[in-house]
Amino acid sequence: MFQQYKSLLFSIAYHMLGSVMDAEDCVQEAFLQFYASEEKETIEQPKAYLCTLVTRRCIDQLRSAQMQRETYVGLWLPEPLIEATDPSELSELNESLSLAFLLLLERLSPIERAVFLLRQVFDYDYAEIADIVGKSAENCRQILHRARRHLPARPTHTSAPYAGQRQVFTQFFQAWMNGNMEGLVQVLSDEIVVNTDGGGKVRATLHPVHGLDRVARHLLWLQPKVFHGIKVAIRPTLINGQPGLIGYLEEGLDEKQLHSLGLEGKESSKMLPVWHQRASQKGKATFVMILACTDNQIQEIDIIVNPEKLQHIPALDTDDNGTIA
Repeated sequence: MFQQYKSLLFSIAYHMLGSVMDAEDCVQEAFLQFYASEEKETIEQPKAYLCTLVTRRCIDQLRSAQMQRETYVGLWLPEPLIEATDPSELSELNESLSLAFLLLLERLSPIERAVFLLRQVFDYDYAEIADIVGKSAENCRQILHRARRHLPARPTHTSAPYAGQRQVFTQFFQAWMNGNMEGLVQVLSDEIVVNTDGGGKVRATLHPVHGLDRVARHLLWLQPKVFHGIKVAIRPTLINGQPGLIGYLEEGLDEKQLHSLGLEGKESSKMLPVWHQRASQKGKATFVMILACTDNQIQEIDIIVNPEKLQHIPALDTDDNGTIA
């Protein structure tokens, strides 16, 4: 039972919550409640029962999380989902996992988000949705209509094929690593935006950076700060359905390195370059960068450096098939 339904339930919970760890907890709690109920009475439709448990738990959790989001420092981004999906199996579900899509869902109330996802992403009919959220089918239709009004029109850009995304990603990474302004400009869209989530845990840009020139200069300013003492693994796996890279701390910064950065002394930890802070263990993920590529250009770059959102990412494995830079 667990193996049969856990993937579906996790997908629902992650789309609802935007958190890998919270989604996993939600699914486990739902199964525990299911098994406890099964001991008292046979459940005729376990899939529907489990989906109902997960969805309602997510709705409750989102309601309690709304106040926390209001006091969140800087821009809130979902936790990155590191996928082992074969690129040949890319589907519409991968698009719904993009951080841009999940951010749009933040505009919806918890019940609107549940109805919208169950209908638009998971293709449940209104009768099924009604049973899951405890509303009438007609009410669910109205909720979906209201949710669509709250969301902007989807972009008209065409998502680049996976091979094209990888090519753009490689060009971007090489240009960024080499501090090549011209190379960056070639792969960035005029409408490029960079979102960074530090959650107040590390130094990070608090607001989105817009525009080709500003973004290119911002990336070049970050480059020497990011890669000092950092190994970057370019993995064949996807991050939220899109190419990305994971930065790992190569080694702890010693006194000599601190001196070279002008950061000696007891207060130095407060001034460490943006993404080194609070990533003291060798091989630990210190940032994730995700590129949204459309029309063979990068439209959006999402950078997650909040260490609390990186805890679920496996430590660096130099024996994997990724490229270590």
